[in-house]
Amino acid sequence: MGTRTVRLDEDAERTLDRVRTMTGLSISEALKQGLSAYENDILEQAQRKPYAIFRQLDLGAGGYALAPARDAKSAIAEVMRRKHAR
Repeated sequence: MGTRTVRLDEDAERTLDRVRTMTGLSISEALKQGLSAYENDILEQAQRKPYAIFRQLDLGAGGYALAPARDAKSAIAEVMRRKHAR
C-alpha cells in the first residue's frame, strides 16, 4: 500500500466535501471508489466498437451527405460549380 499526496483545486475540494457529506465516507475511501469507478468507465470505453460510437452520433437523415452515393459524381460537380461560381 502506498501513500500519495494529491493537490486538488477548489472545485475538486468542494466535490470531495459533497461526496463525503452525502456518503459518510472518508476521504481515502471516497477517492478509492472514484478511482474504481473511473477504471470501470475506461474499460467500458475501450471495449466499444467503432459502429457503437457511430450509432451515438446524431447525423440526421443522410448524415453529412449532400447527395445519395449513386449520384456522387454529379453532386460533386454541382458543389464545385457553386463553390467556384463567378
